Amino acid sequence: MQITESSREHDRNHVELLILGAGWTSTFLIPLLEREGIEYAASTTDGRNGTVRFRFDPKSSDPAPFQALPRAKTVLITFPLTGEGQAAYLVRMYESTHQAFERRKPHFVQLGATSIWTAPSWQDESSSYERSDPRAIAEDELMACSQGSVLNLAGLYGGSRQPRDWVDRVVKSKAGLKGKGALHVVHGEDVARAIVALHRNFTPGKRWIVTDMHVYDWWDLTQDWANQALQSAESEGGQVDVPTTKIERQKELLAWVGELMAEEGVRALPRDTSSLGRALDGRAFWQKVAGIWPTQGRLR
Repeated sequence: MQITESSREHDRNHVELLILGAGWTSTFLIPLLEREGIEYAASTTDGRNGTVRFRFDPKSSDPAPFQALPRAKTVLITFPLTGEGQAAYLVRMYESTHQAFERRKPHFVQLGATSIWTAPSWQDESSSYERSDPRAIAEDELMACSQGSVLNLAGLYGGSRQPRDWVDRVVKSKAGLKGKGALHVVHGEDVARAIVALHRNFTPGKRWIVTDMHVYDWWDLTQDWANQALQSAESEGGQVDVPTTKIERQKELLAWVGELMAEEGVRALPRDTSSLGRALDGRAFWQKVAGIWPTQGRLR
C-alpha cells in the first residue's frame, strides 16, 4: 500500500482515495496526489512497488482480497468492468468488508470509454448510447447500485503512449484511411486532474465525457506526422540510419491523403467537423464539475 507521509500520522488503514489497478493512469495520478497532499493507496495484481495485492475475480466468494484493501472516501476503478453482475459484486464485497468501520458509503468512480457513443454526430454526456455495450451495462449497474460516477475517457496518451504511433496500427491501406474520421484524445495529466476534481466534487449517479476538447481529423494528423517524419529524417543527414521502409511508408501516407482529398473534393485540411462522423463534446465535465480546463491539447 502506498501512503503519503501526511497519512502516516493518521489511520494507516484509511485513505482518501483508493486506486484499484495502478497501471498507466497511476503514473500521472500518483504524482498529482502527492503534490496535492491527498492520502492514497493503490493496488496491483502482484503487489509490486509497495502496492496492495488485489486481483479482481467476480466469480469468487472469498472476502480476503477485499479485506486487504484500506477504507477510502473514493474508490477509483481503473480496469474495465463488463456485463451484468461485476459492478454489483465489487460494490457489495468492498462495502461488506468495510461497513463496520464506515459511517458513510464510499464514492465509487469508474474509468470508462467513449466508445459507447456511436452516433455519427455531436455527442455529449446526455446523448443516447449503446445500452447493450458490455461496458455500458457495467457502468449503468455501478451507478444504480452505488450511485457511483463514471469518467468516460477519450483515447489516452502521454509518456510512451503517443497517437502518432497508432497510425501504422489503424491505417493499413488507403481504403482504411478513407474511413477514418475524427480522433478524440485526453492526456494522462488531464485524466489525473479530472479524477482529483471528481474526488473533490463528486457527482452521484452521473457519467461524463472527458476529452482535451479538440476534435482531430485523422487525414490532417496523418499528413502532418508523415511530413514531420520525413523532415526529421532529412535533417539528420545520414547521422541516424532510418530504414528505407519507414521513409517509403511516410511517402505512401502522404500520397494517400493527397489522393483522397482530390477524390473526395476536400479543399483543405482539417476537414469540417460535420464530415468526420462522431464528434465528442466534453465541455460539461470541465465546466460544471472540475471548474478547470484541460492543460494538454492540440496534438503535434
